[in-house]
Amino acid sequence: MGRVTETIAIVTVVLTLAACATSPARVEPRAFTLAVSTERALAEAVEMLAERGYVIRYADAELGRAEADLAAWPGYRLNLQVDDTPQGAYISFTGRRGNQPLEPVSLDPLLVELQARLGLGP
Repeated sequence: MGRVTETIAIVTVVLTLAACATSPARVEPRAFTLAVSTERALAEAVEMLAERGYVIRYADAELGRAEADLAAWPGYRLNLQVDDTPQGAYISFTGRRGNQPLEPVSLDPLLVELQARLGLGP
């Protein structure tokens, strides 16, 4: 009985460690709401990313989503989500640098530039 318990304990520890090693880090969004239509916000954001050198891999106006990659090493991937709210467009950016999530604060320049491009800057 002791050998079976020891084997179960070892297998449990190995599986637990494997699960920890393969769980991706959570990507935190950076978002705000602007008094514009979702269509305008998405179109302007996609254009802004393209002008910054990002390759737009995916954009869907109906879903309010876009995905863009920057080919600089180690590689950047940005995800944009635009949702309709009573106050306007809820705009959310998330990103990864290589396999690591970007700090939400590092996405602030994108939101500030987008706000200015939409004519809503301070």
